[in-house]
Amino acid sequence: MKNKLKSTKSIFVFLIIITFLAALPAIGARATYGAKTTADEPQYLLTALSIAEDFDLDISDEIADRRFTPWHEINLNQQTIALNETNQRISPHDPLLPVLLAPAMAIGGWTSAKIFLAMMSSATAAMTLALVTKRWRLSSLPAALVIAAFFCSPPLVAYGTQVYPEMPAALAVLIATFAITGSTTNKNLAVASISIISLPWLSVKYVPVAAILALFILWQTWHSARRRAVATALFLAISGIIFLIVHQRIYGGWTVYASGDHFVNGKEFEVVGESWNPLGRTRRVIGLLIDRGFGLAAWAPAFLFAPAALVLAYARKDKDSFLVLGLISVGWANATWVALTMHGWWWPGRQVVVVLPLVVALIASLAERHKQLMKPILLASLFSIFSWFWLVLEASTGRRTLIFDFEQTSNPAFRIWRLLLPDHQRMNSLDITITTIWLVAIIFTAWLECRAWITSTKKADAHATDTVLKDHLLD
Repeated sequence: MKNKLKSTKSIFVFLIIITFLAALPAIGARATYGAKTTADEPQYLLTALSIAEDFDLDISDEIADRRFTPWHEINLNQQTIALNETNQRISPHDPLLPVLLAPAMAIGGWTSAKIFLAMMSSATAAMTLALVTKRWRLSSLPAALVIAAFFCSPPLVAYGTQVYPEMPAALAVLIATFAITGSTTNKNLAVASISIISLPWLSVKYVPVAAILALFILWQTWHSARRRAVATALFLAISGIIFLIVHQRIYGGWTVYASGDHFVNGKEFEVVGESWNPLGRTRRVIGLLIDRGFGLAAWAPAFLFAPAALVLAYARKDKDSFLVLGLISVGWANATWVALTMHGWWWPGRQVVVVLPLVVALIASLAERHKQLMKPILLASLFSIFSWFWLVLEASTGRRTLIFDFEQTSNPAFRIWRLLLPDHQRMNSLDITITTIWLVAIIFTAWLECRAWITSTKKADAHATDTVLKDHLLD
């Protein structure tokens, strides 16, 4: 037993170290020409700096003094408006990530902040392994290999250093899921509740995922301890009211977008788009996976195993699987119909990172059931890791950048692979045809997994029947 515990601990340590080291090389790479960070990243860092030095969210003095120069040499898109007569400026981004980054900014500036995010990435990988081994009882080493492969591949490795709330949010979702799938003790309820509350403070876009976690924990607790369920519901409701009041007082609206220069005069909800077209956005359901530039499979083909893994989770029909499927479905739906675009000024896959570790966990479960899949998953991940570090090298030497022109990488393997995928920004007849072929292939693999589950279930039932008959005859 002691040797087994020691071996398990060594596997966790290996996973933490390897995922941390994999994230570090991208710290010095340029996000765009003339800047090591871009888009929303400078805003988060400026707010973290303001919290560390001034203990407030006002970044007007940091902007005036050009404190962003070490990580953003070119002129800054300020994104903010003057909120009052003192020209107070507050970044239109929720404050929890800057709060988390503030100590690191105080110690070593933007580099330390990115190192801290790399640590959070390795913690998220470790939490994914804890979920699949301690809750789902998967074998430690195979699961660790699958998880390491995905966390060393984009997009998860990319958000190990890019300054966005995606990785902390993914960690919060995993912690809540781990707590909820355990026993309904006061400790687990408290951990889950705090994790749920943290999600909107990381970004308001995580409210749907937080809502699924809240509903599930209340449903589960109601069946075992109704007083705890009522107390938890009151706690979450009061926390939600506090969230709204604070945002009204500080940002001037129900969300942080009220302080943004693009959403003045009460237009904060236009962040989802001025002319919302749900039918047009529906193609993202498949595009988020197979789009040539911004699909998960473009940079990490191993995610093509996700549909079969989802089918396997559904076939099991247990409450843990339904929770994970609910979270993935809501996260994917949010990226499909609510997010303004999937082709944004960020690394591909950003909108679904919050639930991607759960997808990885399901793929690890699939690999345990079908051990012959381990080799193709790891080989596909080697392609991903190779492609990522090729791009990081290019972005570190000024030939390419991680955000502006990453699709133009000179990597021959990626340039060949992307030809097999559709371009959903162009979406001509050829792209529609390629999308249809991939859709058929994905449905076919899902059907194969469904058939394999039915066959194994029948065999298990037949074996159980034979055992009962033999016992009866012996009696």
